[in-house]
Amino acid sequence: MLETVHALNILIPVFYLVTFTYYVIAFKEEKKNLSNAKRVTLFITLLLHLFYLVIRTIELNHAPITNPWEIFTVLAFAIAFSYFILELATDVRETGAFILLFALLFQTASSVFIPDVSIVKEVLRNRLLGLHVISAILGYSGFTISAVYGVLFLMLYKQIKLRNFGIIFDRLPSLETLEKLNFYSVIIGFIMLTFAIIIGIIWLPSAFPHFKYSDPKIVATSIVWAVYASGITLKWMFHIYGKKVIILSLSGFVLAILSLMITNMAPSTFHSFY
Repeated sequence: MLETVHALNILIPVFYLVTFTYYVIAFKEEKKNLSNAKRVTLFITLLLHLFYLVIRTIELNHAPITNPWEIFTVLAFAIAFSYFILELATDVRETGAFILLFALLFQTASSVFIPDVSIVKEVLRNRLLGLHVISAILGYSGFTISAVYGVLFLMLYKQIKLRNFGIIFDRLPSLETLEKLNFYSVIIGFIMLTFAIIIGIIWLPSAFPHFKYSDPKIVATSIVWAVYASGITLKWMFHIYGKKVIILSLSGFVLAILSLMITNMAPSTFHSFY
């Protein structure tokens, strides 16, 4: 089975590259015959990637979360899968190249540097920990996709304001649609991060009897969750829309990235498993 893992590790970035290329060509040349082909290719890539993650987990007897390169492959899958769900839900297919570029980059880095076998701490073999981390990665991938849609919104907004009607104006969906995609991505990210937090609350006391809620990563994650919760509530209660929503979501994303960077440098956290 390890040979299969090796083969898939090589094949998956190739499939992502082919899928990304389909989306780029379809965006640049607006070829309608590629519309269904690129979605089918993405679906096949996701199935292949999921199979790889499952058999790697079985073969190594731990979830793929024990080193940064394993987390990169999960992040690549999470980004591509989240986009696929959004595309199915909205039938907006013009933005795939911008999203899938990140999946391609993360998976390529993972495939190049991921170790075949690693000695891991026993805590990393816990199934609840795997669900906790993967849910958190899905949450942050949703926030990443929302940020991409936010940037696309601002690009299109600027072009319309300057009356510069180029390929971005011709190919991208309307500002209203980009705003909806941005908000839907935030909702996906928020739900998955909430799920990760709930699993953490259930699992932490048994795994770490002496943990503290003042742990830097717990505090940072709680702040990020509260900021996105506040943004979602403000939009629904006060009917905020347009550029204000985009700025709010991008601010949340910047805060999320900064919190990850700062907490990963913190020496005193029980989250430092490897």
